[in-house]
This record gives sequence, structure tokens and C-alpha cells, in this order.
Amino acid sequence: MTQWYEQLFENYANKYEQEPFVKGTVGEVDFIEMEIGQNKSLRILDVGCGTGRHSIELARRGYSVVGVDLSVAQLAKARDNARKENVSPLFLCADARKLEFKREFDLVVMLCEGAFPLMETDEMNFEILKNAADALKEKGKLIFTTLNGLFPLFHSVKDFINSQYEGDVTKSNNFDLMTFRDFSEFDMIDDDGNRKVLTCNERYYVPSEISWLLKSLGFKDIDILGCEILKCSW
Repeated sequence: MTQWYEQLFENYANKYEQEPFVKGTVGEVDFIEMEIGQNKSLRILDVGCGTGRHSIELARRGYSVVGVDLSVAQLAKARDNARKENVSPLFLCADARKLEFKREFDLVVMLCEGAFPLMETDEMNFEILKNAADALKEKGKLIFTTLNGLFPLFHSVKDFINSQYEGDVTKSNNFDLMTFRDFSEFDMIDDDGNRKVLTCNERYYVPSEISWLLKSLGFKDIDILGCEILKCSW
């Protein structure tokens, strides 16, 4: 069965690059550089790289980067974008739940929910974190973002549901407090002008859950920074 995120990104590369949440690339990479001390010798893995915006910006600044994504269409756009920028990060088609990298990278980044926490089960999301941890060298660092489970609680579930989307983007929405999953229907137009209505299922995490998951993987130094960036290291 093809999942909603696979259907979304099979023909959405051009539209994806027009989304408002992709406009912060420079600032996000500034943050990454600050966290690694601008050490150009570090090797970086970008999980769920999409059209390559972080991989390309990091490569442009002199870093060695490998970007992986499940979507062939997103990767094709990433390679085209890299050629236009005259940089050469390596882009590979791979499932974040089945990565085989072992102690190869100094830094792993997963930003803007490129893989985690979009999976349909908690076990799959955990497998992504585990594979990211396995890809890191000793004393390596993981920087990733996730959907903040405190947000719907703070604003109340009712206000969260009513204010999350406007217009015709979402036809229905149901946030489940027992599972912290947000179920919604996403009404979208792909790059060829075809309309799709996707049934989405996204997992929200509270800070204590994230800390526990990371500690179970051996991470010791864990910092949670608001709702913008989460970073941790061995």
C-alpha cells in the first residue's frame, strides 16, 4: 500500500519549493554551522533531503554531504538544483527506515519533518532515529526537528484543530490525544495540475518522549530548543 507521504512527493517537487516552510534554508544552515563550529572536515548525512535545499547550501559552504530521500522526483529536482549551483552533494534514493550506513558521518540532519515523524507507526519512526544513530561516528551529532506535542495541548485541541489550516487546504482534521497523532485530509494539486486528496497521519512528540527515545539509543547530551531545532550528541 502506497502511503500518503509517498503519494504527496511522487510529483510535487516544484510545488514543494514554493511552500512557505522551505524559505528558511540559509538561517537553518547557519544554525547547523554554529553547532558544528564551522568545521569543514565533517561529513554530513541529510535524511529526507527532499529537493536538496540543506544539502546544497551545506555543499555550497564547503561541506561533504550525502542526501537521501524516498522520492525519485524530489531527488531529480535536487540533482538539477545542485547542477545549477555548481555543487556536487551525493544524492541517493533510500528509505530512512532501511539505511545501512554504519559509523560513517560526523553529523546527521533531519529537518522540517523530512522523514521522522511522518511514519504510520511509532516503531517506524524509532527505526529512523536508530538508523540515524547507527550512521554516526563516535561523538557524532544528530540535529532534527519534529512536530511538537505540547503545541496542541497548550492551545487546546479545539483551537488547534480550528486554526491549523485555512481555506480549502484541509477538509477534515482529528487530533487523537491517546496516540498524539494528527489525522487530516490534504487537498493538493501536483506539478502536472492533477488534484489529489490525501489522508495524512502525523505523529506529534512531547519533549519527554524524545529524550527517552534518544537516551535509549545511547545519546547523552540532549538539547531541545523550542519548536525550531532539536539537537543531540553522543
